[in-house]
Amino acid sequence: MTLPEVVLWQELRRGKLKGLQFRRQHPIGPYILDFYCSAARLAIEIDGASHSSDVQAKHDEKRDRGSRAKGIRVVRVAAVDVLRDGNLESLVNHIAQMAAPSTAYGGPPPPLRGAGINRDARQR
Repeated sequence: MTLPEVVLWQELRRGKLKGLQFRRQHPIGPYILDFYCSAARLAIEIDGASHSSDVQAKHDEKRDRGSRAKGIRVVRVAAVDVLRDGNLESLVNHIAQMAAPSTAYGGPPPPLRGAGINRDARQR
């Protein structure tokens, strides 16, 4: 594991994410996810400097599409953001929000005001 992965792993395994459990180096098809929470169907990928190249970005997008096809959401985090002073807590909070059930479901938004089920009945 890289240093940013070790730092984030220490935070994830401390249970700071409302009891959610993450696995590290979790295989999904031909790929290995840096971190994966099966309960939230959430993957976290730590991207180092090599991920800024066009070739790597295309490869990452292909991996992300494959994960999304399996119902897994992917959060990509720049390695420098993990190591930046004072940033780790907000990063963990962001991951917690992404793993929250309301975010995990991603169902349809509530209807616009006046556009609910009985809209036609009110117009008569």
